[in-house]
Amino acid sequence: MTPTATYRLQLQPDFPFSAAAAAVPYIAGLGVSHLHLSPVLEAVPGSTHGYDVVDPARVRDELGGEEGLRRLARTAREHGLGLVLDIVPNHMAAVPRHNGALWEVLREGPLSPYARWFDIDWEAGGGKVLLPVLAGRIGDELGRLRVEGDVLHYGEQRFPLRESTGKLPLPELLDAQWYRLGWWRLARTELNYRRFFTISELIGVRVEDPEVFAATHGKILELVRDGVVEGLRVDHPDGLADPETYLRQLNEATGGACWTVVEKILTGEERLPAGWPVAGTTGYDALRRIDGLFTDPEGEAELVGRYREFAGPAGDRGGYWEATVRRAAYKVVTHELAAETAALTRLAERVCAADPALRDHAPWALRAAVRELLVRVPVYRPYRIGGEEALPPAAALGAKAAFAVAEEAEAVEVVRDLALGRLGEGPDQDAFRTRFAQTSSALRAKSVEDTAFYRYVPLISANEVGGDPGSPAVGPALFHAYCERLARDWPATGTVLTTHDTKRSADVRARIALLSECPEEWADFLGRVTEEAARLEGGRAPDPHLAWVVWQTAFGLGIPSADRLSTALLKSAREAALLTSWTEPDPAYEEAVTAFAGAGPAGPPMYSVALFARELDPYVRANVLGSALVQLTMPGVPDLYQGTEREFLALVDPDNRQPFHEGPPNEKTTVTTAALRLRRERPEVFGESGTYTPLQADGPAAEHCLAFCRTGEVVTAVTRLSLRLDRAGGWAGTELTLPAGRWADLLAPEREFTGGRPVPLTELFAECPVALLSRRAAGEAAAEGTTTRD
Repeated sequence: MTPTATYRLQLQPDFPFSAAAAAVPYIAGLGVSHLHLSPVLEAVPGSTHGYDVVDPARVRDELGGEEGLRRLARTAREHGLGLVLDIVPNHMAAVPRHNGALWEVLREGPLSPYARWFDIDWEAGGGKVLLPVLAGRIGDELGRLRVEGDVLHYGEQRFPLRESTGKLPLPELLDAQWYRLGWWRLARTELNYRRFFTISELIGVRVEDPEVFAATHGKILELVRDGVVEGLRVDHPDGLADPETYLRQLNEATGGACWTVVEKILTGEERLPAGWPVAGTTGYDALRRIDGLFTDPEGEAELVGRYREFAGPAGDRGGYWEATVRRAAYKVVTHELAAETAALTRLAERVCAADPALRDHAPWALRAAVRELLVRVPVYRPYRIGGEEALPPAAALGAKAAFAVAEEAEAVEVVRDLALGRLGEGPDQDAFRTRFAQTSSALRAKSVEDTAFYRYVPLISANEVGGDPGSPAVGPALFHAYCERLARDWPATGTVLTTHDTKRSADVRARIALLSECPEEWADFLGRVTEEAARLEGGRAPDPHLAWVVWQTAFGLGIPSADRLSTALLKSAREAALLTSWTEPDPAYEEAVTAFAGAGPAGPPMYSVALFARELDPYVRANVLGSALVQLTMPGVPDLYQGTEREFLALVDPDNRQPFHEGPPNEKTTVTTAALRLRRERPEVFGESGTYTPLQADGPAAEHCLAFCRTGEVVTAVTRLSLRLDRAGGWAGTELTLPAGRWADLLAPEREFTGGRPVPLTELFAECPVALLSRRAAGEAAAEGTTTRD
């Protein structure tokens, strides 16, 4: 069953299945058809997200166990709701004391029946798995290791001992194991298992092996067969060896009975592979385009200039988007992903050694070619194997330019052909092609999402997963073309505005996007609050780049909170890795960041922030309501993140992953419930057989209206760039011609419009900056007191 809309709940020990069940009546009342649950399988104890699975065969005890999940499903069904589950096929937690499969591998080595579960390069590790868990070098940590029976202890961590080794002296005991305990810093260069991105605590799973697939998906498939689960969200398919084959296997195993979407991040105009047996993506591609509608391209360009003047970014500090991405990619591929690059180089060396025509390519040249091509992959992961789209000629030319000698640059073509599957068949060729693609996605995620987004910050509302901060604005024509394509090709795809992974919630982004319409006022405000803060102890920003981010973030919140701001800003500074980082923190700088957050935006200058925010509130209202209504009525299945049916001002996790609670309704709630209930009542209008027709306003302010009609029965019209509209004179002389018929405004039931003739937008938007119109059936009586607009 395809949902009409889903509602995401973040389960955690403080919000288990029983709490979700208690919220069901409220959620059902909003008008959604399905609950969307974060991962429910057994995870590391205390996990607040569930992506660190340790036992895929069990439903998590801390959430209430399998019976708790089944009770929740029954409660949901009683209220007309189904369940959608978030599943994690790519990785598990690399915590041996909780992960039984990994424990057995470490105890029994490569002959363990569980060894096939994980991508471990035993040869590269000298027959051992490197476990980068020690706080320092092994020689400095020996005193913290102790043996109890057949278990090795290191702090709270536990490791199994190989049979008959428990009584050996400690140095010999360590040498006798199937694993090597190492300093955590060795993960960068020595790690010999595939992981999730650069997180060594999450080990990759080989679901391409049929036995591993069966073992890791058995419980999920049981829940599907029993009717407990009706939909699946597949986390990070780019990390899998062969995503399309996996998805086909999943589709076959579920009997095609599940609505399935994939967390596939599409870059630019990249398309989801047409052959994937899924309903579509989880919706980041929709998020970028909706946000883009409310970003002024001219003002954003001016903001870029003012950012460069204020922050003086140079080099790695992010003055230009493409250059920032490239520098970040080099940083990640040569440092955080050095082990992955080395693994690819070893595979390339073996292929070349086996081919007389390729033997003279030096290892250093192959390594350089791998690095130079990886940083030039234009998308997260190359899927068009054998086609130019995966690694276009321009990427090869750029990679060759990094070589001083043309003959040595020929290694680029070898590596490119390997990555595209053009150098024959064989285990090494297949492994290279797969690992190159997997490493590419990790590199893109870490260099763009987790580095460049924190370095290039003229308009931080644009720095969202799947976004393009270098060109964030999206005009109505491009948006309509995108929606027409969705309606034709992926009508049941997911759409989102806020998720558990967004760096800022939709309402925060909607406020910050408004700065693209008033760059001069922003510059004046920034100058004022900078002076105000500088007069206070701790109120001088440690660097201008951070100051720019802080004040935009504070404005996005409206009323800043010291704790929330400092947590988010420390994460921002560490991810940017310019003056501090996760692995090499600068305590003095971080103390200055925390002090500035408290004394500056969350100190006395907060009143200036609140005043500036209040002045712009009417225009923020248009952005918030407009983006919400567009998402809820455009092609696709909208997913609402917990609490976003009302004002939801949240920053990056953990700020956005607090336990769910109901809150008082507001105007956004009214818009949301009207659209959701309409979708539930009229599924044929918004479903897979529905159509999407752009509507064009006429008049001097036409570009400020985005409107479309769904299946001839529902019209959405919203105001975009409302501040610039107001300053240009408003809607005077601008009209929208509705399709023929009588149209009721569901947001103002007393109002009705006649189609087939122009409706002045001063009337359509007289009371609200958005309108949701439903065609009245022939002969349907108008509501008492209705005002008809002819």
